Amino acid sequence: MIIVLAGIDGAGKSTAGLLLAERLRASDRPAIFTMNRSGRRSITGWCSRRNISPPVAVLDAVETSIRCVNVLLAHARAGSRSGVVVMDRYLYCQLALRHLRGLPAGRLLPFLLAVLPTPGLVVYLDVPADLAHARIARRALDIETLEHLTGLDAAYRQLSVFPTFLVLDASRTPEQLVEDILQELGVCGAGLR
Repeated sequence: MIIVLAGIDGAGKSTAGLLLAERLRASDRPAIFTMNRSGRRSITGWCSRRNISPPVAVLDAVETSIRCVNVLLAHARAGSRSGVVVMDRYLYCQLALRHLRGLPAGRLLPFLLAVLPTPGLVVYLDVPADLAHARIARRALDIETLEHLTGLDAAYRQLSVFPTFLVLDASRTPEQLVEDILQELGVCGAGLR
C-alpha cells in the first residue's frame, strides 16, 4: 500500500511520515518512508550564490525531472517489498507548483499519474500559511515567503484530484496526525483494511 503525504512546506509531512512508518513497524507492519524531493532548495541556493536567475520554466523542468526520478525510485522500492510505503510529497506537489508558477501540467506528470499504481491514501496536511511559515523559520533550513505558501495551498486545492484527498488539520502535533491516519487505515491491532 502506498500512502502519500501532501501539503505546503512546513505542514509537517516529513515528521509525520517518519512517525507513521515507525508506528506501523512497531505494530508489526512492514513500512518504509521515502522523501520524493525535487532539489528545489539546492537549485535555488546554487543559483542564488552565483547570482543566476534562470527562467521559471527551466527551473521547473529540472525540478520535475528530479521529482519524477525520485517518485519512480520510490515506486520501485514499493514494488519490491510487501507492506506500506509512506511517500513524502509526490507528483501532486509538482503539479501544484506548476499551477502556482502559471505553467501547464505538461505531459509527463499526467502520464505518470495514469500509469503508476494509485496511492491507497493521499493525506493533505492542512496548515495555516502563517504557522507553516513560522515552522520553516524555526528549522532554518530553507526560506519560503508567506505569499508562496498561501499560493501553493490554493494551487493544491485547485487540483482535480484534491477532493479525493483526506484533509487533516496539521496545526496539531505529528502524533495526533498519525493517530488520525492510522484510524483511517483501520490500524488498531487487526491490520490494514
